[in-house]
Amino acid sequence: MKRSTGKPASSTSKARSYEEMGEYWDTHDLATSAEPRKAVGFSVDIRRRRYLVAIEPKLFAKVRRRAAKQGLSAEGLLNLWVQEKCAASR
Repeated sequence: MKRSTGKPASSTSKARSYEEMGEYWDTHDLATSAEPRKAVGFSVDIRRRRYLVAIEPKLFAKVRRRAAKQGLSAEGLLNLWVQEKCAASR
């Protein structure tokens, strides 16, 4: 934000820089601000989902070691194995 205009860069905090805004919001809360807020609508489209599956600790340790040897995360390796198993069973 520029300081040269002489006008506040933020209508709420009256700050003229990001630093001043940070200092203001360190001690203020948007929920308690007296200024009226404009209603805003938005939608969320969540297509990706994650599921948690319980795995025995000793088995997971083996998976983690094997994944590390292949340069993968344990989650990535397990997803790959499940995909391969599902594709093979068609």
